[in-house]
Amino acid sequence: MKHTLLNFARAALFLSVAGAIGFGSTTPALAAAPMVKTSAPAYHRLMLGTFEVTALSDGTIKLPVDQILMEPAATTRAVLSKSFLQAPLETSVNAYLINTGSKLILIDAGTGSLFGPSLGKLIANLKASGYEPAQIDDIYLTHLHPDHVGGLVLNNEMIFANANIHVDQAEADYWLSQKNLEQAPADAKGFFQGAMASVNPYKAVNKLQTFAKDGELLPGLTAYSTRGHTEGHTSYLVESQGQKLLLAGDLIHVAAVQLGKPEVTVTFDSHAKEAAATRQKIFAQAAKDGTLIGASHIQFPGLGHLNKTGTSYQWIPVNYTQMP
Repeated sequence: MKHTLLNFARAALFLSVAGAIGFGSTTPALAAAPMVKTSAPAYHRLMLGTFEVTALSDGTIKLPVDQILMEPAATTRAVLSKSFLQAPLETSVNAYLINTGSKLILIDAGTGSLFGPSLGKLIANLKASGYEPAQIDDIYLTHLHPDHVGGLVLNNEMIFANANIHVDQAEADYWLSQKNLEQAPADAKGFFQGAMASVNPYKAVNKLQTFAKDGELLPGLTAYSTRGHTEGHTSYLVESQGQKLLLAGDLIHVAAVQLGKPEVTVTFDSHAKEAAATRQKIFAQAAKDGTLIGASHIQFPGLGHLNKTGTSYQWIPVNYTQMP
């Protein structure tokens, strides 16, 4: 009898506790928490020698890569599937902030309001990373396509009021030309209009500066012509204490395809053969030297190394490092 009462007491205690936490209860459960459906601020930070490098996401956009890559669409879709991807492909738009200790330098400026709501997030992520647009000293543009310059302005006002804008002379001459705009096919005019709307406000107040050849632009920052994608496409080599980072802009658009077949170009390339040759040359050298690469359209943060095997490459993303 004593054991029976003890067991009954234990059972009653279990049932009371279980009821309190919902086990075995017939009381309707509380509604599930609503889904948040937002991500954390998208920036990634690492040190390059004494320089601080911050990758900044402008967001992503779904691109019909099976339509813009210069190979059969079915071939593109088959290659994507091997990487568990599909078309349209969620494609990153990345920019890079370099703090040298004496200068705050931004490489490319994102899309601003020129594309849909999934993009244009550069300024929010810049602020979340601890910096303000007014702190930027210089902005170096890889080229003047809208997804690299749109973030320079908002409602025709300069967002980076204290910054000088730098770009290759041939690039500026081509995309800021009213004559070229007028002669361009209808489906290409937007590229010219986006460049003009974004850069001309800086040009009007003498904040646009151009360079005409490769070489050191600032201590630790060197320009390298990587012409082909556009008339004056430029990559920037950042170097501190022997460590190197090549910010390669649009040398590559679809890593899942173009790492395996660097010869594949995109419809956006102004000079397709030259773009393919430049990509293969630069990537071969980067793989040989072990240079870190920052790419505008490889999945955020777009930072990694290249291993070369035969005529193809393997992308090795940077190892995540927790900053203090």
